[in-house]
Amino acid sequence: MLIGVPKEIKNHEYRVSISPRGVRELNYHGHQVMVQKGAGEAIGFDDLYYQESGALVIENVEEIFERSDMIVKVKEPQPEECQMLREGQILFAYLHLAAEPKMTDALINSGCIAIAYETVTDDAGNLPLLAPMSEVAGRVSIQVGSYFLQRGNGGRGVLLSGVPGVEAAEVVIIGGGVVGTNAAIIAGGMGANVTILERSLERIRQLEWRLPQNNIKSIYATVEAVEDYVTKSDLVVGAVLVPGASAPKLVTNDLIEKMQKGSVVVDVAIDQGGCIESSRATTHDDPTFIVNDVVHYCVTNMPSAAARTATKSLENATLPYIVDLANNGYRSALKDNTNFRKGLNLCRGRVTNEAVANDLNHAYVPPSTFLGGNS
Repeated sequence: MLIGVPKEIKNHEYRVSISPRGVRELNYHGHQVMVQKGAGEAIGFDDLYYQESGALVIENVEEIFERSDMIVKVKEPQPEECQMLREGQILFAYLHLAAEPKMTDALINSGCIAIAYETVTDDAGNLPLLAPMSEVAGRVSIQVGSYFLQRGNGGRGVLLSGVPGVEAAEVVIIGGGVVGTNAAIIAGGMGANVTILERSLERIRQLEWRLPQNNIKSIYATVEAVEDYVTKSDLVVGAVLVPGASAPKLVTNDLIEKMQKGSVVVDVAIDQGGCIESSRATTHDDPTFIVNDVVHYCVTNMPSAAARTATKSLENATLPYIVDLANNGYRSALKDNTNFRKGLNLCRGRVTNEAVANDLNHAYVPPSTFLGGNS
């Protein structure tokens, strides 16, 4: 199979979908990889490194889209990339379609086979291709939150750790999944008082066992608990995920009005529309805005702040799936693996993910329509 790796063009997106190491692995399996010139240069994967690993370095991105059987990306295709996709071409990337109706329509019109990292599952029901970036995003959320809590950056002037004789910051994390757990690890390690709000009792029990209890606690997320903890917080991290669907708005505008002046919210769920009602997508160029004296950080590609680490972590998870698609084609790869099949969001102009179809008011077509077997 001929696999294309275009340079990411989203604002300050420095990750690359396949590293030189991944090129060697795909070459070993008999496949050819075309990488756009400069795709990995910002994080130390220069063109010569790719060439030495067996890649074809192509300057013209149109050639990559035109020739490739499969396009592998990190972030969702931008409008000009959607126009280059064609009928039957495989697209494998983060898509988050429920929050992107215009992009969804463009991908439907292209007729491509769109497989989303974020809806692939494993036998335990986890999201193995989302988890690596959730780990990075959770950790980054505390770094950026502490930065914007500084008075010169718009915040309250609060140090997460406090100092002897002065209380530590109050950090509230809404959601105890991968993002929330990793945010808690970093915030707790920095000395903040951390509260995780979570609705699953089983997950709360797991968090109690996994995380240190001296400054991290897990609370069942009733409406009252959300109100009480959010309004008293210095930093709120929105870490809620409903796979494939839009995130629920758990922090309302009324709650934002009641928060302390100069407090910070970091909405990691913004890729899925955000779990904070006042959130709107921002970029690394212009990452924050203020609503009712509360600083909002809502960058849709947060892991790119640590792009080299994120690239390596993402590829560790995605490479076996890329090899499977290349070796067997999408029909066999998805038909034979029910968990991988859940990644199929669009196929030849039809919506094959039920949550996406429901959120965007499209007709749902079961994957088995295109793959055969059970849906």
